[in-house]
Amino acid sequence: MTTSQQLEIDFSSGRSGTGPATWGQQAIWDAVGRLAPADAPRYNITASAPLDPGLPVAVVLGALEGLLQLHDSLRTRLVEDDRGRLRQIVDPAGRLTVHTRRCDGDAADLAAVGAALHEELAALPFDCTAQWPIRVGLVETAGLVRHMALVLSHTALDGAGMGLLVLDLSELAQGASVEAISTLRGAQQPLEEAEFQTSARGLRRDVNARAHVVRKLRLGPPRLFPPAATHAPEPFPNAVLSSPALLRAVDTVAAGHRASTSSVLLAAVAVMTARLSGSPDAVLQVIVNNRFLPGLASAVSPVAGDGLFHLPDADGEFGDAVRRTHAASIATYRHAYYNKRLLDEEIARLTAEHGPLADRSCVFNDTRDLLPSMLAAPDTESDPDPGPDSEPGSDHDPRAGAGAADAGTTLTWPVEFPPRPGLSYALDALQTPDALQLAMTADSSVLPRPAMERFLYGVEALILSEARALAPALAVPAS
Repeated sequence: MTTSQQLEIDFSSGRSGTGPATWGQQAIWDAVGRLAPADAPRYNITASAPLDPGLPVAVVLGALEGLLQLHDSLRTRLVEDDRGRLRQIVDPAGRLTVHTRRCDGDAADLAAVGAALHEELAALPFDCTAQWPIRVGLVETAGLVRHMALVLSHTALDGAGMGLLVLDLSELAQGASVEAISTLRGAQQPLEEAEFQTSARGLRRDVNARAHVVRKLRLGPPRLFPPAATHAPEPFPNAVLSSPALLRAVDTVAAGHRASTSSVLLAAVAVMTARLSGSPDAVLQVIVNNRFLPGLASAVSPVAGDGLFHLPDADGEFGDAVRRTHAASIATYRHAYYNKRLLDEEIARLTAEHGPLADRSCVFNDTRDLLPSMLAAPDTESDPDPGPDSEPGSDHDPRAGAGAADAGTTLTWPVEFPPRPGLSYALDALQTPDALQLAMTADSSVLPRPAMERFLYGVEALILSEARALAPALAVPAS
């Protein structure tokens, strides 16, 4: 049997203040504001997981109260002033409702109730002007919390921020104090970040970063893939390639070319973009978490930005592409922290005056290690059947001719997403304990499902082939 109730956490000991919104808060506010209300929840950042053997309810509530004290972004509301400028208000006190389900069933029942509660909370939009940007769901049995769901507005944190938030919550639940965590890894709060961004130094960083992006936009091709179909937009399919072999191969290729594993993945994505689009160059929007910047290492608030990556002559020898990608990506990462609203205004002006700039419709996001695997959101029910046109060895097998494809690889189509204007594809790299995953969402009028399969299997084949070629040399001890 399952029953529902709501618990309350009264909070009254936090920092307070008001100031301009950060660049990250403004960017998310603008992005969500362009969506239909029904689509807004897809910007929510979520985590959900079982707790085994469970924690007392009082311990979990105490940890949540500590979390509110640690991170001002969880108590931050956003309002537009009478001149249309977005401002943040940090509340010193308030009340957090905790949605609780009591379940007396077995492990399967607990999992089902937890998944349903997570889905229910994640499906709702946030009113970030009137309410705190956090929802919590607990599944309790015999006084112990056995499942937890966290749902936050993207204005409060980003993907890497969720990983940091989960770490803090775990340590608080294990008895660490707020003071100890603050001493160990004090986090810059959003008001402090906004103070830097409006300083002379912050404004210089913004100007320099935007100038770098504009220079890159002037160099890249204005279109990569052929124009999207003009008929009514259809849902965007989502394909997930899961490859145990890639988990090892990216390390081998990175070691062989003295590059990062992110550069290896980015290079393979750039090469496949060039091959499938027919363009000699690849231009990608790369999501950069920016936590290597001073003061941002432990921040949970949205500090990630869009870096612009341009690789000329992308469809060449893959090892060379990896080395050039690694060199070029450093500048991409260094120039991804800026005022996106000002960049968008500058792009609109330049486009009106001089015509289209470089294509920005392809997005790559390396999300590996952003969130502990035990607290990843539950998988959407997927169809493991790749269909008759994808059977290995068939005439339509997208792996045909890609001799490096691995027998342990699977490709599934878990879900479809609402159309997203201006997007050709978005590709996320994820990691599980057993495999590296590539999750691709694409406009099927630009990249039909067979092309998406070729793209994903092609990324895998490039990396596995290069790893095999490098393995003998790496196995020889240096003399």
